[in-house]
Amino acid sequence: VQLVESGGGLVQAGGSLRLSCAASGFDLDDYTIGWFRQAPGKEREGVSCISRRDGNRYYADSVKGRFTVSRDNAQNTMYLQMIGLKPEDTAVYSCARTIELDCTRSGTFYYSQYDFWGQGTQVTVSS
Repeated sequence: VQLVESGGGLVQAGGSLRLSCAASGFDLDDYTIGWFRQAPGKEREGVSCISRRDGNRYYADSVKGRFTVSRDNAQNTMYLQMIGLKPEDTAVYSCARTIELDCTRSGTFYYSQYDFWGQGTQVTVSS
C-alpha cells in the first residue's frame, strides 16, 4: 500500500500548481481521500477531500474558489489543482486515506480515521 504525492515546487504568488496523489496497493475509489497541508509552526489543516459515499467534495474556506480536487480512477490518482496561489499557501501537502464514508461532519472537515499517508510534497509560494 502506497500513496505518493508529486507536483510541488516553488511558484510566484498568483501562480498555479497541480499536485498528484498516486495510489498503489488499493483502489482510491474504495476510500475517502483527503488533502492536508502543514506549514512550519502550524497545525495540520485539511484543505480538501472527496467522500467515497457520494463523491461530495469539500474545500476549506481558505482555498475555496482557488483549489479543485479530482480523481482519475483509471490512473488511481487524485489531483489537487491550485490556482491563484498565495504566500500563505506555503506548506507541505499530503494526501491520506480513510475508510469513512464521508470526509466531513456537519460541514466541517473530519480528521479521524486516516490510516495511511503519503510522504508529502513541498509547495512554496513567493511574494
